[in-house]
Amino acid sequence: MALGKKKSGKFYRHEDVLLLKTLANHGAVAIENARLFSELEEQTDTLKHTNLKLEQEIDQRKKAEDELNQYKQQLENKVERQTVELDRSRKALADLKGDIKRGHRFGKIIGKSEPMQAIYALIRDLADVSATVLITGESGTGKELVAEALHTSSQRKDRPFVKVNCSALSESVLESELFGHVKGAFTGADKDKIGRFQKAADGAILLDEIGDVSLNFQKRLLRVLQEREFERLGDTTTLAMNARVMAATNQNLLKRVNIGEFRQDLYYRLKVVEIKLPPLCERKEDIPLLIHHFLDNFNAELGQKIETVSPEVLRILMAYHWPGNVRELRNTLEHICILCKNTTIVEDDLPSDFPGHDLSFDESFQILSDDDQPRTFKRLPDDRETLLKILEQAQWNKTRAAEILGISRRTLYRRLKEYQI
Repeated sequence: MALGKKKSGKFYRHEDVLLLKTLANHGAVAIENARLFSELEEQTDTLKHTNLKLEQEIDQRKKAEDELNQYKQQLENKVERQTVELDRSRKALADLKGDIKRGHRFGKIIGKSEPMQAIYALIRDLADVSATVLITGESGTGKELVAEALHTSSQRKDRPFVKVNCSALSESVLESELFGHVKGAFTGADKDKIGRFQKAADGAILLDEIGDVSLNFQKRLLRVLQEREFERLGDTTTLAMNARVMAATNQNLLKRVNIGEFRQDLYYRLKVVEIKLPPLCERKEDIPLLIHHFLDNFNAELGQKIETVSPEVLRILMAYHWPGNVRELRNTLEHICILCKNTTIVEDDLPSDFPGHDLSFDESFQILSDDDQPRTFKRLPDDRETLLKILEQAQWNKTRAAEILGISRRTLYRRLKEYQI
């Protein structure tokens, strides 16, 4: 505020100065109030913006919390279902243990299925019969165990049981192994050797993989079976052969007879009685019993404490066709038991290259097709488009997609990698 001279030319009085100071003070207060009001408006706008962000964050956190609670509830429900299923599995395996004790085994052979019960009955009927028995079946079905059961069930059980793998030895070595030789019979024969026929004495001998012997060697075997006598290599003394003879093969000997690769007379001499073992795929009801049996063995051998397998794993093992039969099942479980860290075998414990990973889908699942109609599947989809639809239905939540398919996330990730998704 500036003051000029009065028009009258007179000087300002003291009262005038006081009035002007009062007006100046009021003006200063007004200006300050205006400045403060402007700052207040700015702060109010800032607070409104901050409150809006906080409200949005609160809404987002509330939404996230609701989703977490929902997911937590889903997990709890899943854990509850799996707990119930595991309890059922433990009870089922406990029942299986009782089954084994109640006679669903014969010697070292495990099985309660109808085909195996027929095998057990045949073993009992043939136990004390001296006739030659031909044991046939695919590789890994347990032909050697059947031969052993025949011997241990017979009156000869306290006498020698000798096994010879005919496919593992050359003809010359096999001849020496079976018949024995005297010193000087051939180069390197620096001392007498007792052959397997002689070692078997009045016990039993198993000629495993009999289908692999040559026609020339078959002729010598036929004489032993017909005459019940033989000579050691390089010796003229005839020895009696009193052992019971059993032979085993995974080949179709009759087919080999028809094409001239196996002697017909030897075939019928061996096949006085035939025990034909079923492949594991034809007696799948025995798989749980075998699993329990092998788990017990590997727990003792490896110091593990594995109690059972999950329902998902059991479905996978039951669905697989087991071309290697019981031997393949045993080897698979041994691999699992070596690496398993828990008391229950789950799908992630299966070998990564196990061919049966995608065979557990006996339960159906649905996805929405392009016309929004549910489409039912009975197994894991083997095309990229269908897998993408399932992922879209699950909003690309891979855990949820795996649940829809009824598989582990590892199996899903492997399939995604295959399709480059």
